[in-house]
Amino acid sequence: MATSSASVLLSGLGRALVQQDILRQIDAEQTQTQANNSSMTFVEQLIASKKITAPKLAEFASQTFGVPLFDLNAFDLTSINAEWIDVKLITARRALPLHKRGNRLYVAVSDPTNLQALEEFRFKTNLIAEPVVVEDDKLAKAIMSVADRNDTTLSKLVGNDDLELDMSSGEVAPSDEEGGEVDDAPVVRYIQKILLDAINSSVSDIHFEPYEKYFRIRYRLDGVLVEVAQPPMVIKDKVASRIKVISKLDISEKRVPQDGRMKLQLTKNRSIDFRVSTLPTLYGEKIVMRILDSSNAMVGIDALGYEPDQKALLLDAISRPYGMILVTGPTGSGKTISLYTCLGLLNKPGINISTAEDPAEITMPGVNQVNVNDKAGLTFAVALKSFLRQDPDIIMVGEIRDLETADISIKAAQTGHLVLSTLHTNDAPKTLMRLLNMGVAPFNVASSVLLITAQRLARRLCVQCKQPADIPVEALLRSGYKETDIDGTWTPYRPVGCDTCKGTGYKGRVGLYEVMPISEEMQRIIMSAGNSMEIASQAEREGIRNLRQSGLIKVKQGVTSLEEVEATTNA
Repeated sequence: MATSSASVLLSGLGRALVQQDILRQIDAEQTQTQANNSSMTFVEQLIASKKITAPKLAEFASQTFGVPLFDLNAFDLTSINAEWIDVKLITARRALPLHKRGNRLYVAVSDPTNLQALEEFRFKTNLIAEPVVVEDDKLAKAIMSVADRNDTTLSKLVGNDDLELDMSSGEVAPSDEEGGEVDDAPVVRYIQKILLDAINSSVSDIHFEPYEKYFRIRYRLDGVLVEVAQPPMVIKDKVASRIKVISKLDISEKRVPQDGRMKLQLTKNRSIDFRVSTLPTLYGEKIVMRILDSSNAMVGIDALGYEPDQKALLLDAISRPYGMILVTGPTGSGKTISLYTCLGLLNKPGINISTAEDPAEITMPGVNQVNVNDKAGLTFAVALKSFLRQDPDIIMVGEIRDLETADISIKAAQTGHLVLSTLHTNDAPKTLMRLLNMGVAPFNVASSVLLITAQRLARRLCVQCKQPADIPVEALLRSGYKETDIDGTWTPYRPVGCDTCKGTGYKGRVGLYEVMPISEEMQRIIMSAGNSMEIASQAEREGIRNLRQSGLIKVKQGVTSLEEVEATTNA
């Protein structure tokens, strides 16, 4: 097979740097990958990595592609025609229109192969967009300066859309002293538009982040943060205050973190909940909004990504009348959706289900859901004790955090109840050790835990643009494939990028799972004070696939890429 260069799509500037021996192929590929993962441009990442300086790169680009070199320090930014400025466009494409001569618009870029930016300016202005090369750091400062001075930017970004949205709010906010020069109405419309765009794009989180010299908004899309806007600095306090008002938070308190919730009523039959968290930073309050959309969460077990044998093991475990099922993984790995998918299968008129969560992210009719409140004394342990007096059949605990919660959960599992819960560990074998390290007796762990599922979320390749990847055999073997797996009957794919996936090469996510039922031999290892390595070895002997092996199957199926699996799992 060929070299691994086919697995990374380099920009035109990147290829030129490699061809002129200024940058090694492997360095260019790594820079491009890091730029993609960080939602940065290739040039921005290259300069940040200090492989080349901004002036040298600008000079190289100018000479190589025959584009004039221009010094932005000598240009009066206030002379730029406001009609050409679209803050969302200039920040997203890292390009700045400077002046017009005849039917030509001269656009400052640090990468002259950035043809998409030129095409968008041509479409917006109906002028021929001609590039001029500038130093990237000067370009970034100029874009920030233009955006900050453009006081009418907010109205332009919001547009005149009459958004039929109703945001549930608390009391009417008193007027803010800070940012008082910004009208409230466009700020409210802007927040609504940001939220609506996030919902339509299937975003999981929205980040409002104030810094010293700029204010940015990022979406977490398919697990990756993507910058979507840099509104004017002047509105950052108004945005924070408005979000806090509709989340029923104290707008006068800016020194400590706060947590709240809000609801966005889209239609008469559909509303979206948001979990809101504020954090005081050096330059203002950072706000993160988690989108809690029950309609997106209930996707069904077949859509989660379990292999047929893993699905059979899970369904067998949840059909048991009592015992404990644990789902483990880092924050954002889809544990809650997996638990609620199981609850959806178990939720029948003859079954009493109670859940304790912090907070309940998905609402499910027929399930008794409780939000724990540590300040009020309603902890997981207190809720569990109350559940046991409520004649439950199935109990779901949002997270086992301490020995008391673990002990009550295990006793419930031993006394005729099916208990589902989560833990934060890296894989299934370590979950058993985590319970033992909490102080749970080995006998209780061995006799109560039925099955453990470890999981991660990997991005799905976009079906519209994915292309075969020519990966060397050595790289496939290093990633975990056996020689018998590389038989020529399957083809790995790589991300490319198109309009459907917004240039990322990925659209949606799929679960990678390690489904480990607790066998008698594993019970003996636990009882004899064995460690997680012994349990992992026993799981391997029993044919249990770890997370990497499950990911490699998804690569063979063409669902995701090898680089995504390697980034998501440990070998």
